[in-house]
Amino acid sequence: MTKSLKRIGILTGGGDCPGLNAVIRAVAKPAIANGIEVMGIEDGYLGLIEERLRRLRNNDVSGILTTGGTILGSCNKANPSAYSVQENGKWVVHDVRDRVIKSIADFELDTVFVIGGDGTMSGAADLIDRGVNVIGVPKTIDNDLWATDITFGHDTAVTTATEALDKVHTTASSHHRVMVVEVMGRYAGWLALRSGLASGADVILIPEIPFSIEKICDHCITRSKHGKRFTIIAAGEGATLSGGKQFVDHIDESSPDPIRLGGVAKFVADQVSQNTGLESRSMVLGHIQRGGTPTPYDRILATQFGYYAFELLKEGVMNHLVVMKDNKLGSVPIKDVANKVRTVPPDNASMLAARCVGTSFGD
Repeated sequence: MTKSLKRIGILTGGGDCPGLNAVIRAVAKPAIANGIEVMGIEDGYLGLIEERLRRLRNNDVSGILTTGGTILGSCNKANPSAYSVQENGKWVVHDVRDRVIKSIADFELDTVFVIGGDGTMSGAADLIDRGVNVIGVPKTIDNDLWATDITFGHDTAVTTATEALDKVHTTASSHHRVMVVEVMGRYAGWLALRSGLASGADVILIPEIPFSIEKICDHCITRSKHGKRFTIIAAGEGATLSGGKQFVDHIDESSPDPIRLGGVAKFVADQVSQNTGLESRSMVLGHIQRGGTPTPYDRILATQFGYYAFELLKEGVMNHLVVMKDNKLGSVPIKDVANKVRTVPPDNASMLAARCVGTSFGD
């Protein structure tokens, strides 16, 4: 490790997820032990925009492994290249990257550890272009970050969604209903696929496979005729009707990613009721999928990612993202990851296994 390395910064960008604190702990503890000052950047990139940083000491990063969320706070609306502020009642977009660079210089940060998903890594690529040393750690419940087989936070979200789907089974069977549960995941179907497979959902809807209402209705009716008087449908929020578009709940003009997906579960439940006469209900799990204590798997994975990120710092490997490929830790250039989404391939083992046991994907 270079002796000139004196101070690092850590930020958690985008939406929160379980395991963030484990990464902060795994980076900060060895850094402090090696005489490096650690600055916690509050609320993601917003902390750099507003110059809100605080020193982290051992006591600050002790006892946080099992705690969900992030002790630093996070923000998914602070894209430095497109920062929205209200002026005269209207949202106006500003490029504040110079302000971010100034904060990094003012606090004399040698390296910034950026923990986040695709949007956060796109912001990190901008920093790299301006000469900032960055080390990235992959975080997202959606598991949609390019170049890594898994992101921390995903396993906990799958567990939460699976438990909810399990509970829906009992009321669905009692009332002989079709129950449609909408889970997160944005433009990738990993969360819906894995929670649906784990819970034994009868239908799984994901963005990668446009669905037909007719096929879903036929599946529900066939199950009913064979004495299976209920159907469970796990629907990813980005699932798309065949020949149509994704369902948009609303537009958030204050966000650099303004499209908020949602509504597919209600649409499917309403259509099933109208076309089959089967009683149907819909529900949206929402942000409960982001919360809670990280699973043991996510605690271990996040700690491994944090450890490897610090190893990159020691070796002087900058501007790389820690990844897990074929169950081995490695790294790739952050610029190779920015602005890309990892979707479910058609030959994915979980998808093939679901089809094997009779699960419908509405196609």
